Amino acid sequence: MNTVTVAPEQVDAAFRAAMRRFASTVTIITAADHERRHGMTATAVTSLSMSPPSLLICLNQKTLLHDIMFRARRFCVNVLHREQVELSAAFSGAVAPEERFALGTWSRTEDGIPYLADAQANLFCRKAAAIPYGTHTILVGQVEHVGLRDAIAPLVYQDAAYCVTSPAP
Repeated sequence: MNTVTVAPEQVDAAFRAAMRRFASTVTIITAADHERRHGMTATAVTSLSMSPPSLLICLNQKTLLHDIMFRARRFCVNVLHREQVELSAAFSGAVAPEERFALGTWSRTEDGIPYLADAQANLFCRKAAAIPYGTHTILVGQVEHVGLRDAIAPLVYQDAAYCVTSPAP
């Protein structure tokens, strides 16, 4: 392994290069306030606690979803299936926000949160905390309900490319 120490002015670029080596499950985070619904592809999602069941999501403060999440009390993390690359790309910005929900099979909870009916999993969360940090806000979601599909075949993102998983030999 070739380890290189970088100068302080090069840390940003080196950090970006290091983060490309992380493989992350692709999700679409969805939320709604009283006037709007929105969804955005995200890989900055991780489990936090089993008691209470909770997770973290990190959202850029300049996004429309961040604005909606500031007002919304609940949200959904939709874990994508490996065959949902086009949906991920659409919710990454390839399709205008108001047209995104025309793609895929979407439903709504009683309180209006959109969720992907054929996602690998749906984690319905109550916003428990919001912590601003740098350009992002770290949101803690307490999981209130989970929807699961039988087949486990998540879409993964690594080094600026979509990937699929397979068991190690």
